[in-house]
Amino acid sequence: MIKMTVAELARVTGAEVLLEGASDVTGEVVVDSRAVGEGGLFVAFAGERVDGNAYLASAAKAGAAAVVASADPGEEALAAAGAAGCAVLRAAGDDSEEFLLRLARAWRELHPSWFVVAVTGSVGKTTTKEMLAAGFGSQRRCHATRGNLNSLIGLPLTVLSAPEDSEVLVCELGMNHPGEIGRMASACRPALACITNVGTSHIGILGSRENIARAKAEVVSGLAAHDGAGPLLALTSSGDFTGFIERGFCEPAGVETLRVGSGEKDAVRASGVTLDAEGRARFTVTCSDGWGREVALSLPGRKVVDDFLLALALIWRAGLDRDVATDSIEAMRPTSMRLDVREAASGARVIDDSYNAAPASMASSLDVLASMETAGRRIAVLGEMGELGDEAARLHGYVGAYAAAKGVDLLVLIGGELAGEMAEAARTMGLSEDAIERFATVEDAVRVIGPVLAPGDLVLVKASRASGLDRFVRGVLAQ
Repeated sequence: MIKMTVAELARVTGAEVLLEGASDVTGEVVVDSRAVGEGGLFVAFAGERVDGNAYLASAAKAGAAAVVASADPGEEALAAAGAAGCAVLRAAGDDSEEFLLRLARAWRELHPSWFVVAVTGSVGKTTTKEMLAAGFGSQRRCHATRGNLNSLIGLPLTVLSAPEDSEVLVCELGMNHPGEIGRMASACRPALACITNVGTSHIGILGSRENIARAKAEVVSGLAAHDGAGPLLALTSSGDFTGFIERGFCEPAGVETLRVGSGEKDAVRASGVTLDAEGRARFTVTCSDGWGREVALSLPGRKVVDDFLLALALIWRAGLDRDVATDSIEAMRPTSMRLDVREAASGARVIDDSYNAAPASMASSLDVLASMETAGRRIAVLGEMGELGDEAARLHGYVGAYAAAKGVDLLVLIGGELAGEMAEAARTMGLSEDAIERFATVEDAVRVIGPVLAPGDLVLVKASRASGLDRFVRGVLAQ
């Protein structure tokens, strides 16, 4: 919720006031007219399928104190807004993204007491964000990114929705293009941040992993000290771009770096890592100041150990009690569609990791499938990954080969040519033709695979969000 006059909104964002309203903005900032509340602010985006400018009038009638157009609102919308006492602004350059970023930056500046922590990276952002939220939230009033609101639109909405009495903001920063993370970091001004890793997500747009590393490292430009903490960036010591980011970005900016991992010199270190029958990690964590304890995570996979170490590093450097924070993180449950183990009516267990995918996270999830004990078959249901550009065929091939190397009993592939690349690579690695099934659609896969799942089977479901494999999960859980 924000509280601003229309004149203040125009001043901090550069927007033009087309119509004065009858009241100040004293509600939520939304980009969906259906979510408008009394006294709120509706910002219209001209999307590919829906033009938000067509809903300015309905937002005004729903009680918005102000609406922001990204095109000529037209006489009808102006008349409806006037009748409702709603102000109408037009975003500078018709750029609603920039309007939101400027507004979030201004709102952040009006709350200098907020301690902001940021997390970015190719894989593991959301898990690390949730761990940070649990750890900080165990001792401070904490507001964190909801769901996947980690974009040029989502980050401002996260900042603008923070309760006034928040003490800590945990912000997840995603990206598709160079420059985006820098713009978001400038808006939220974190004191501490971490980069989970540098993978191949969006390599089709950025061209190389080095360019991806540069894009992730833009978070450094927004870091600012807060009450003696930071600016600091935490990185994994095993990351092959860690040194590149330290030397090329952190050192020139005067930003401290802190490494986590399994090395003797790491400031936060995990040792003796083992996985139980459900793939959940048990290990000893130690910090360079001598603190340490045993940790038992409730989330499956070896990858989440690094996520935990990054979260703990920032919690430590913020001055919080690490034991209390760790207790809270240990109690976390999986979030929807992210390594969420569920039982189907057939008795099979389904590892629902259908929210999104990249080559590195595909490999990590296949590791989880291989590490969990099961009385039946290990089945991997994989869909295609997006935004890999010219590297798509090669990277899909790597995933197919990795699935074969992990010894799956059945590899179910859904999609077109790229699913074919996975299948061909799996065959090359020696996986039997009888152990590979291909389907063009999710519905075809549910129809054939659902009825043959049996008690004891363990089924991993993983793909990019656009592949829609959440429908596969829903289908087989019901059978």
